[in-house]
Amino acid sequence: MNTQHTTNRGGVFLISLDFEIRWGVRDQQMVESYKPNLLGERRAVPAMLELFSEFGVHATWATVGFLFHKTRDELLAALPPLRPAYTDHNLSPYEHLDEVGTDEYTDPYHYAPSLIKSIAAIEHQEIGTHTYSHYYCLEDGQSVETFEADLRAARRTAEQSGVRLESLVFPRNQFNLPYIRVCSNLGIKAYRGNEASWIYRAVDEETKQSPVRRLLRLADSYCNLSGHNCHSLERVRRSFPFDMPSSRFLRPYSKRLSFLDGLRLRRITSGLTHAARGNLIYHLWWHPHNFGVSLKENLAFLRKVFEHFATLQREHGMESLTMGELAHRLLEEDSVAQTAEGS
Repeated sequence: MNTQHTTNRGGVFLISLDFEIRWGVRDQQMVESYKPNLLGERRAVPAMLELFSEFGVHATWATVGFLFHKTRDELLAALPPLRPAYTDHNLSPYEHLDEVGTDEYTDPYHYAPSLIKSIAAIEHQEIGTHTYSHYYCLEDGQSVETFEADLRAARRTAEQSGVRLESLVFPRNQFNLPYIRVCSNLGIKAYRGNEASWIYRAVDEETKQSPVRRLLRLADSYCNLSGHNCHSLERVRRSFPFDMPSSRFLRPYSKRLSFLDGLRLRRITSGLTHAARGNLIYHLWWHPHNFGVSLKENLAFLRKVFEHFATLQREHGMESLTMGELAHRLLEEDSVAQTAEGS
C-alpha cells in the first residue's frame, strides 16, 4: 500500500470491548460463582453506552456469534459443520451446549440479542466479531479450516440480524498470523493485535497462566514496564486487514488495590497524551463483564479517562473512532493517494 499521506491529526482513540457474557469465561468460571459479573454485565452495557454517548466516544463491540441467537433451536440449527476438536475438551463450547437454556429470558448468560440491538441503535457503536464460538486460535486440536467455518458462521449469523462484520478481536488474544488471510477473504478489515512486549505475546492458555507473566501484566497496569504501546497510522497501514494493536487493558476496579487507582489512571492518561501529541493510535480494551460488579466505581474511573480524552480532543484534535471507521478512512486515503499518483 502507498504510504504517502497528508493526514495530520492529534491521534486516534480506539476502544474495543470483548462482548461475550459467559461464552468467554465458560471454561474458567461456573455460572454460580461468576453470576454477579454476568448479570451485572446486562446493567453495565446500557450504562457504558450512556457514558459513550455523553462524551461522543466511538467503540467496537467484538461480539461472540452465539449471543446473536434468540432461541436454543436457532443456535443449534446454525452450528458450523466443521468444529474445533480441542485436545482440552473443556475449551469447546460444543461439548457443553446442554447447559444452554431456551432463550434470553430464561438464560441471560448465553444470549444477548436485545443487548446487541441496543448497541447497534447508538450512533458510532460498531458491532464486530469475537468469532462465533469464542474460538481459540493457538490451542491443540483446531485448524485453519475449522477457524474459517467458525468465522463463516459468525458472519452468517450477524447478517441475519442486519450486522455486517468488519472488525475482529481474537479470543484470549490468541493471534494467529496464518488465519489473517481467512479474515480478509470473509470481509474483515481490521483486527486487534497484541502489545509488542513479550509479556503480551500470543500464547496458548497453559503458557498464558505463567505466574511471572501474570504478575508482570498486573504491575504493568500501574507502572510503565512495557511502554505506552501507541502505534502510528503508517505502521497500521503496512498490512491488510489492518492490525490495530492493543495499547492497554482497562483493569477493573479492585477494592484491595484501590489505593493504587491514581497510578492505574495515570498509566492510561499518559498513554493517551503521548498518542495525541505524536498523532498516534491509543487502543484501550476490556470486557463488559469486568464492569459487572462495582459498576459505580468502574464507571467513575472510565469517566475520568473520557474527561482526559475530551481535553486532548480540544487541545490537540484527538479523535475517537471505531476499528471499522479507522479502517475505512485508511482505505479511502490510500485510494485517493493511488488515484493522485496515477493522474
